[in-house]
Amino acid sequence: MQSKIQNRIKTVFWEFVVFILHLIACVPSHHIRRFFYRLSGIEIGSGSTIHTGASFYKPSNISIGKDTIIGEGAVLDGRDKLQIGDHVDIASEVMIYNSQHDLESENFHAISAPVVIEDYVFIGPRAIILPGVTIGKGAVVAAGAVVTKDVNAFEIVGGVPAKVIAERKNKDPHYKLGRAAWFR
Repeated sequence: MQSKIQNRIKTVFWEFVVFILHLIACVPSHHIRRFFYRLSGIEIGSGSTIHTGASFYKPSNISIGKDTIIGEGAVLDGRDKLQIGDHVDIASEVMIYNSQHDLESENFHAISAPVVIEDYVFIGPRAIILPGVTIGKGAVVAAGAVVTKDVNAFEIVGGVPAKVIAERKNKDPHYKLGRAAWFR
């Protein structure tokens, strides 16, 4: 009984933190948002920014490298480990999940697996990344793609479910994404 009560208290606490972060996501200053996101436990590298409207689940399991940009309205799931590398460009309304219901379970319980997004990845608008996926260095995920399996380094994937459609020619990226827009 004690454990059940403790679990419920922890759940309510994280629900409250997520609610506060939802409100902070509307503040039109990435400096203020980043301060509170770090306070909630998100690791954010130097030069990285998260644009307005982002949503989080259990932020303490989320790690974002340096010079990475997360677009407006992104969903970042920290119910398991979410690791985002350096110089990653995640467009608007991308959803990255690492927990989902087990469709074969009698009680429809949740199962989770970490998601890893390596350096120099670009994820297009409204793409969805599902639990257990690793996206290799320099890979590109096309707009609207649903990624259900690992993506190898420098592959370009698209579709539902995502399949390889091309390969990125630049195998040695060194670019920086630039400064964040002040009010986004």
